[in-house]
Amino acid sequence: MIADDSSFMRTRIRQIIEQDLYCVIAEASDGEEVISSFKVYAPEIVLLDLTMPKVDGLTALKEIMTINKDTKVVIFSALATSYTIIEALRLGAKDFIVKPYFDELVSAINKL
Repeated sequence: MIADDSSFMRTRIRQIIEQDLYCVIAEASDGEEVISSFKVYAPEIVLLDLTMPKVDGLTALKEIMTINKDTKVVIFSALATSYTIIEALRLGAKDFIVKPYFDELVSAINKL
């Protein structure tokens, strides 16, 4: 699942990961949609932006981990501060990538 409020970013991320034969089963444009789509599709991996309308990424991450603590979540954000990185990892994210530097995205997914 790809979750970002920017349709351009979702499309770009989809292009990057589908080149490496990963299948995107769902997309979400806000935090509420992330949570509801997660409940329906139960993806193994979630690529999650932190800054989204309605429900932010950290709150969505908490809910995802409550539903299935084994889900692999990679956070990506342009607002990478020490606090957000540490908090995301503490809440269960497996990796944190700073937008728009997606060179490491596929290798982060491969490590999962």
